[in-house]
Amino acid sequence: MRRPRRRLASTCVGTVTAGLLATGAALAAPGEGAARGARASDTAMGAYLDYGPNGVARIAQLSRWLGGKEIRVGHTYLPGDVWPAIEGRVSFLEDWAKWRRAKDDRMFVLNVPMQARNEERVPDREVARLIRAGAQGKYDVHFERLAERLVELGVPDTVIVLGWEMNGITYTHRCAPDPENWKAYWRRIVRTMRSVPGQDFRFDFAPNRGTDAIGWTKCYPGDDVVDIIGMDSYDQEPGQDFDDQITQPYGLRHHVDFAADHGKEISYPEWGLFRRGDNAEYVRRMLQWIEQHEPLYHTITDYCPHGVWQCKQNPAASKVFRAAMTPVPDPVVPTPVVPTPVVPTPVVPTPVVPTPVVPTPQVPTPQVPTPQVPTPAVPTPQVPTPAVPTPVVPTPVVPTPVVPTPQVPTPQVPTPEVPVPVPTPVVPTPSPVAPSPAVPVPVPSPEVPVPASPAPSGSPSPGQSPAPTPPAPRPPAPPLNSRQWCVPLNFGEWLSKMVGTQSVCFKVDWPF
Repeated sequence: MRRPRRRLASTCVGTVTAGLLATGAALAAPGEGAARGARASDTAMGAYLDYGPNGVARIAQLSRWLGGKEIRVGHTYLPGDVWPAIEGRVSFLEDWAKWRRAKDDRMFVLNVPMQARNEERVPDREVARLIRAGAQGKYDVHFERLAERLVELGVPDTVIVLGWEMNGITYTHRCAPDPENWKAYWRRIVRTMRSVPGQDFRFDFAPNRGTDAIGWTKCYPGDDVVDIIGMDSYDQEPGQDFDDQITQPYGLRHHVDFAADHGKEISYPEWGLFRRGDNAEYVRRMLQWIEQHEPLYHTITDYCPHGVWQCKQNPAASKVFRAAMTPVPDPVVPTPVVPTPVVPTPVVPTPVVPTPVVPTPQVPTPQVPTPQVPTPAVPTPQVPTPAVPTPVVPTPVVPTPVVPTPQVPTPQVPTPEVPVPVPTPVVPTPSPVAPSPAVPVPVPSPEVPVPASPAPSGSPSPGQSPAPTPPAPRPPAPPLNSRQWCVPLNFGEWLSKMVGTQSVCFKVDWPF
């Protein structure tokens, strides 16, 4: 919103001195007031980022860039080209109203032109005519409609920066062509807007720093129609450095003192870089000044060449601004440990009361006989051992073949008959018995007639068992090819000693 302006060619040194003495101004020390982080004042901070919805959206982005710094001021301008725009018939006002209503501690700052064709370089003669027309009430209806519009949008407490930089040469609403009618025109606008029901507006009178086309105090319309005395201050002449900007006539010191004399709060609706490039020292000093004097609010103009965030050509100033605005966590102050005084507890001796000895009566314990409970005899069950029958293997009865004794005449020596005991032989399961090769097969002897001799007395008759006789010599083995087969009998060692070796002989008719 800034444009180059004409400056007075020279300033009398005596005038400067007199001005400083009259206002009682004192120079601020360069390092006075550390511009860092959270401040003692409740100054609301903002930035002009764009006039419309983009400006609203960028507020949150700027806050993040500043490490979460709360941006409490939203700042925009009404176009000054035609009266309907000055009446607030622009859609972007709804976006700003919505942002303002989101939090109670936010502030909406709106620059309002006092004339249409506000930036068309209207000559002084025409400006004077327009000022007189305004002072006579010709434009009251436009400002009444603006007030109604703001109340309707829910922002009746808007800060109105009316006819800003009126001491300069840029805008059609400038004061110099007719200061008296200009003040009358301002008063008429304020009274018209305050007459709208529901309004709670505050009006900010904000000249340029310095004399410019006219000393701004000559345009001051009166305490009853001004709530805030602001100042737009950029890094440009008059003044070679920040100290000059403080001490110059109508400079920063004069502004603070004038507001104090009139009991008004101060503000800095516009400030930033301009003529001297990336001047980090100016940003540092301006932030120190703001902290020291605690204005109601301040908004840096953040576009090139003025800005520090959206304008990338000022990196040094940007670094200083960001460091100063980024919140610093409050230091953790340890809670002082107050020692609890130790009050000694008096030792009160406890009286020793003798405990009387009460004899314990001897109660005889009755002898309760223990009942003798007989232990029941649990019989051990006799598990009978099962008798496993020994299988009786039937002994096969081998028939003893009746071998006829051939009647062979024998000599007179009688042949003793050897009694053949008939034991019950244990015969295994019969199987075909092959003739033993060791036993010669009896060969029938040729029948030799033997003279008959009388049978010795005592010979058993046929069919009777012979009487036992003493053991006799073993009969000779039958000759080869005999038809007789003898099987030796084993009666055990003891019996064999008694009866001797015995055998059973069979005569078999072998087929030859």
